Amino acid sequence: MEVRTCKECKKLFNYLTGAPICQACKDKLEVKFQQVKEYVRENPKEGINEVAEANDVSANQIRRWIREERLSFSDDSDIGLDCESCGKMIKSGRLCQACKDKLLGNVEDMYKGEESIVARKHREAARMRFIDQEAK
Repeated sequence: MEVRTCKECKKLFNYLTGAPICQACKDKLEVKFQQVKEYVRENPKEGINEVAEANDVSANQIRRWIREERLSFSDDSDIGLDCESCGKMIKSGRLCQACKDKLLGNVEDMYKGEESIVARKHREAARMRFIDQEAK
């Protein structure tokens, strides 16, 4: 456990994991999140800047919640972010579904390759070997 300065209120606190803010600021941020979530539910056509202004939250914080998949928007909403891989507009998260599927396929292929290498090494180690009688 280390002592850090909260980025929001500048007070010292015991840091464990996550965002470098104290528990009191985390609680305030969670209240703001619930407020924004309710506002978006009631006003689905509003843009990020309008939502931020109406709820006294930064637009960057709203984008962070979208990237974390805590906030998502309907398909008919104008709010969206770019997929970090291909640039396609998405409503929540970091990657579009196509890029997620591609990444998952790459990971699965990697593990399939690893299994065959491990199986081959295991087979080679398990072979029976004979001592050459003439070498003695």
